[in-house]
Amino acid sequence: MNPTTRRHLEWKFSQVFGERSPDDEILDADRISTVEFDKSGDYVAVGDRGGRIVIFETKDGKNTADQHYSRNQLEQLDYVSLNHPEYRYKTEFQSHEPEFDYLKSLEIEEKINKLKWCTSLSGSLFILSTNDKTIKLWKVKDRKVKKAREIDSPHQLLSSENTLLSEKSFMNEQGIPSFANGNHVESGVNSIFPSQELRSKIANYEDTAYARCRRVYAHAHDFNINSISNNSDGETFISADDLRINLWNLEVSNQSFNIIDMKPSNMEELTEVITSAEFHPIHCNLLAYSSSRGFIRLVDMRQSALCDYSARIFQDEECHGSRSFLTEIVASITDIKFPVDGRHILSRDYMNLKLWDMHMDSSPVATFKIHEHLRPKLCDLYNNDSIFDKFECCLSGDGLHFATGSYSNLLRIFFHGGGSDEGATIEASKDPNSIKNRKPLPRARRSSLSNLTRGFYKQGHESTSVVDEYSLNSSSKLQHLAWHPCTYLIACASGNSLFFYHA
Repeated sequence: MNPTTRRHLEWKFSQVFGERSPDDEILDADRISTVEFDKSGDYVAVGDRGGRIVIFETKDGKNTADQHYSRNQLEQLDYVSLNHPEYRYKTEFQSHEPEFDYLKSLEIEEKINKLKWCTSLSGSLFILSTNDKTIKLWKVKDRKVKKAREIDSPHQLLSSENTLLSEKSFMNEQGIPSFANGNHVESGVNSIFPSQELRSKIANYEDTAYARCRRVYAHAHDFNINSISNNSDGETFISADDLRINLWNLEVSNQSFNIIDMKPSNMEELTEVITSAEFHPIHCNLLAYSSSRGFIRLVDMRQSALCDYSARIFQDEECHGSRSFLTEIVASITDIKFPVDGRHILSRDYMNLKLWDMHMDSSPVATFKIHEHLRPKLCDLYNNDSIFDKFECCLSGDGLHFATGSYSNLLRIFFHGGGSDEGATIEASKDPNSIKNRKPLPRARRSSLSNLTRGFYKQGHESTSVVDEYSLNSSSKLQHLAWHPCTYLIACASGNSLFFYHA
């Protein structure tokens, strides 16, 4: 599929989970803190500030997106022809609890910072979760639970009980049907044993999922963990805090290897911190990490045990001219992502969304301006701490489209080869009256949504309304989002609500 073929996608509202009225106050513990699809797209996991993990699954089990396609195959099949899935609630569990570090007199909150799906084994799901200090590996498995069904009348219950008693009396001690004189009494068995239809009237089996913590990876970080990333080898993963990145084996929870250490001998000489880290999707020896100075470092773990000084640095030379205190803050990269083919790196800082070519480290190949209109207000944003807000980014499975969030619950979507004015702007909201017809930006084309009615699930339609991105509601911000790996479907979080949009 040529990048110019599907430039302007028509985005529509698909689903929403987390119902609330506009007047309801959102508890801080209920706010979503991370969203993650698994590799097949059949499951999506959500973590919140209360330490809980909620898992949703596709309504029809395995959907058409459960096959893994290469980029060429997606182009031949027409990527957008795959039907977008619909999700339902599967299970939820408490992953982390609040703790207190008595040695440091520090309270460790239960908030889930990141989630990462691991390879599924024997029909079980595995997922890594982390708060500020502790990483856990969870196993989620389906099991059948026998539940009694409702009985219409006492006579039906009595008849059913007598039938079961007759069945039990016909069993030996091992629970095997007994036979007279070694001969099969088939007619007796058929007449005494209840039929499958009668069994279903008494009880039925329902599928339910339960989660069990398999491993706990703790006591390896002095600073707050901001990233975890699985390796393509399926055996290892990394965890990153402000100054260090550790390499773990999934099977070994009591030992990790420090591969990057940015902590200076004198903390007064500290000039930057690690903000995000991600393994390359194909080459298990490559990983990238970003910093608060706006740098992206690509390291090869084969070159040395400690990878600090063998990094290839990606930096936007055009942005390193005249700098001030505020421009240094907004230059901090808050998130990086690799596409499936690993040929580019997508980064998000406070002001822009940037696409980098792995073979060109001097400047990004594309820059999409997100908060340029807020540049005159940086002082105000600093005073109310909004300038430190961290927004995530994501890519489509074919690597041609990118998305990120903004204030006022705005979702911004762009395509490869387009500019900042050629994307779509969507307001994530269940209120159909929340999107007004406003004056558009000059030369800007906007695609917005309406009819986002309240409810567990509601189909929507595209709208020709225009969202004025100069409006700023810092209390409502869309920071966490994820893109379905095999179709044009985005899951984004606003408060305690999870929205799905498809194209």
